[in-house]
Amino acid sequence: MERKISDTNLQFGVTDWLLSLGMALTWGSSFLLIDIIIRFAPATFVPFGRSFFGMVALFFVPGSRNKIAPEHRRKIWVLGLIWMALPFFLFPIAERTVASSIAGMMNGALPIVVIVVTSFWIRTKPSGQRLIAVLVGFLGIVLIAVPSINDGSSADIKGIFYLLAALICYAVALNMARPLQAIYSPATLMLRVVSISTLLSAPLGLFALRSTTFTVSLFAATVVLGALGSGIAFLLFGTLLKRTGTVRAMIPTYFTPIVGTFLGVLFNDEKVLALSLVGMLIVIFGAWLTSRPEKTT
Repeated sequence: MERKISDTNLQFGVTDWLLSLGMALTWGSSFLLIDIIIRFAPATFVPFGRSFFGMVALFFVPGSRNKIAPEHRRKIWVLGLIWMALPFFLFPIAERTVASSIAGMMNGALPIVVIVVTSFWIRTKPSGQRLIAVLVGFLGIVLIAVPSINDGSSADIKGIFYLLAALICYAVALNMARPLQAIYSPATLMLRVVSISTLLSAPLGLFALRSTTFTVSLFAATVVLGALGSGIAFLLFGTLLKRTGTVRAMIPTYFTPIVGTFLGVLFNDEKVLALSLVGMLIVIFGAWLTSRPEKTT
């Protein structure tokens, strides 16, 4: 069985914080980049475009093309679907009716979703400390979503549902990927996962090209989102996941809402309600509570 509570007791070093900073910046900007892409292309183009350029970026990373054992291929195909192809599709679908800043705030709830899914995954009841953290995080999600839905200009309930579904996909994938991280290097595993995501999303993505308006902005946003957000950032995340474990690897997502909100307001002139900002801060606080070491007796 995998390590459970022990993962949360590992201390972050300078390298871990640098990895986290890189992920926070790239993932935090991904919501704005997705918003730019869907102005010129159908949402079905996004998972293919970002997976393809992520695959190209990882192809040139040393060690990424090492072989995978046949008995692990089926699991990696599943990871290609739920870790990349499906959530990469759900986020742009959601952003058709949800502002990129709100999407970034919702993404800050990922550590909360991870701890809930992990509890079911390993069939271990969360401690009182973990339950409090989850409840705090859930309150933050409500404060982000409900005012924006009621306001009508920042989000709708269907878009919020798509975002939550994407977060659940990520949480399940993280638990599936953890044993493989002990066997393969992050570059080897992530290249296979993003390559499968490219194959799975290719039919809809190539068909979407018929309805795409090709612009410099579209190309630049797709390349950056793919090469950095789906290639290098996932490589950094795989490295952090292997070094620190599932819970501690969520630390970068504490800061993605801040980056996403700042960019959405700065470049898209998006309206962010004060209560939603409070909700974002509560989500980050709940995520921090989730990451704290368990009390031992």
